[in-house]
Amino acid sequence: MTAPTAAPASAPPFAQFGALRRGDPAPGWLHRTVVDAWGLPATTSLTLIAVSENATFRVATGGSPVGVLRVHRPGYVADAAQIEAELHWVRAIAEDTEVRVPEVLPVRDGSLVHSFTDDAGSAWFAVQFGFVDGEVLEDVLAVGGVDLDVVRTRYAEIGATTAALHDHVAAWTPPQGFTRFGWDLDDALGAGSRWGDWRGAALSPEQRDVCERGELAARDVLATATPTGLVHADLRPSNLMVDRAGRLTVIDFDDCGEARLLWDFAAALSFIEHEEFTPALASAWLAGYRTVRPLSEEDLEVAAALSVVRRLQMLGWTTTHRQDALPPAVWAAQVPGTARVVGDYLNRPLWLFEDRAG
Repeated sequence: MTAPTAAPASAPPFAQFGALRRGDPAPGWLHRTVVDAWGLPATTSLTLIAVSENATFRVATGGSPVGVLRVHRPGYVADAAQIEAELHWVRAIAEDTEVRVPEVLPVRDGSLVHSFTDDAGSAWFAVQFGFVDGEVLEDVLAVGGVDLDVVRTRYAEIGATTAALHDHVAAWTPPQGFTRFGWDLDDALGAGSRWGDWRGAALSPEQRDVCERGELAARDVLATATPTGLVHADLRPSNLMVDRAGRLTVIDFDDCGEARLLWDFAAALSFIEHEEFTPALASAWLAGYRTVRPLSEEDLEVAAALSVVRRLQMLGWTTTHRQDALPPAVWAAQVPGTARVVGDYLNRPLWLFEDRAG
């Protein structure tokens, strides 16, 4: 694999989709392009699922879902080659492992990525995946509140699935020219961070001081080299589908890139590090991972430091994203929760592995 490619910091928001809400139809220029590129019936419907790093749309024909369209945020990925690299990995996972992933649906000319311009002349990239039946795991786990035993079991599965992906990357030979951006510390934190600087959040002086000291402490732990490789980088319940048989499918590889392997641990706990039950989930993830790959005590120190980095990164993320990208309670908890999590780390660096739930 070639060296990670830098991506522009803090890509601009989707002005073109700013007025859309979940379930709204895609604008006409996008509908026309997609129908033509993938050879779909003119009656095909495209309805918004979400707007985040990309805009995703449910593709349905005859009233039945057939795919998910992903329209890339301009500037988030440098070129079509980086998107193709992601899709090559997804296809390889499907061929080489038992990890379930969506089918990549090529454009009718055989290409994996469709490049086009809108009515104003702006350049876009789009890809399509086969529709995955089931529900988002995050939604399933939220029904009726948190059943800790059920969530623990699922987090152990997430850990084992992540380890299987790490094993795959270690053995896989990517195609020539394969390149993805990286998730080094400066890609996640600071003025050049890809999703925004956490310092732009509405922090009190005390909260800002705690976060500054926490970032320095985490950077100190991570200053030495640790194993790196291609990682999913966002493998958490919101990016897993569960079918009626309880089987998981990993979706949304759009953030995949070169990083410390345990970046995937930190990503699994995104937005919930402050919750009382999170140490139980962290322990379950580690236990699941260890059924496939070993982890050392040094790895735990790295994982804890990366979790601080991730929490600060996602606080920065809130400064560049729509508030409706998260449930209201989760959004509201990001500033106070981050200060608490980072403070706990400063007091007890391995606090995240203190599973008091038994």
